Amino acid sequence: MQINQLPKFHGVAPALVTPMLQDRSIDWKALKSLINHVSQGGVDYLVVQGTTGESATTTSDEKKKIIETIKESNSDHLPIVYGIGGNDTVSLLSQIKNTTFDGIDAILSVAPYYNKPSSRGVIDHFTGIADSCPVPVILYNIPGRTGINLSPETVLRLAEHPNIIGIKEASCVIEQCIEIAFHKPKDFLLISGDDVQAVPIISIGGVGVMSVIANALPKKFSEMIHHALKGDFVSAQKILGHFLAIDPFLYEEGNPVGVKLILENLGLMQAQVRRPLAVGSEDLRNKLVNRCKLEKLI
Repeated sequence: MQINQLPKFHGVAPALVTPMLQDRSIDWKALKSLINHVSQGGVDYLVVQGTTGESATTTSDEKKKIIETIKESNSDHLPIVYGIGGNDTVSLLSQIKNTTFDGIDAILSVAPYYNKPSSRGVIDHFTGIADSCPVPVILYNIPGRTGINLSPETVLRLAEHPNIIGIKEASCVIEQCIEIAFHKPKDFLLISGDDVQAVPIISIGGVGVMSVIANALPKKFSEMIHHALKGDFVSAQKILGHFLAIDPFLYEEGNPVGVKLILENLGLMQAQVRRPLAVGSEDLRNKLVNRCKLEKLI
């Protein structure tokens, strides 16, 4: 259950994985169990079909069933952020038009990848999305995946749009986060997109994190973030050291490969992923599980 009553989109949101069976079909029973697991772990809202949910390899029909299953399983009525992003603006506008937004509180839209648009192109892209979307838009900056960086200047320009309410910042450039925090409108949300940078980002004005590891270890991770949001950075720092020790292994063979290995070890789902991702190696499994045990996280 939630331990805090925070404003919407503050605190911890697991970027939910999509559980899969051995044949790579979606494991609907495990998805329901995952929602119960993270809810009981004290998370504050849910991110559905972000990149950690393997959104690139789920079909439109599967996406509809995923969001409906999560709505049905969301007994704690946690806010839901739904991933709608890509590099074809017209296609995204069509997807928004054909999406039922009942029970969806906002969308998370990743920076357009591969095309490498200019700042003017990025602003036009997100303005079109924000103008068309019936719920608020949260930008997602992750240059390591997209090939482009949303500069602070571009983000601050987009922050002027009344329907763009925040950014998930996963550039891992703390100076960039500081610049956004310093110049942004008061109600614009700076959200960490990196687990181990969440506490530092909160210290400069961030409001929380959209997290990978919170899928598997929601209770301890939420405890850390809630300490930070209360200004108790000494307690948060003590917990952060444990997560820092396992963080590099999570992404060694791709995401969500690492976290699914931990989830399988916890008995919540199989570690299966969809191609071109490959199931984590036994070497990675052993490193993650042993390190989690050493750090007393499981």
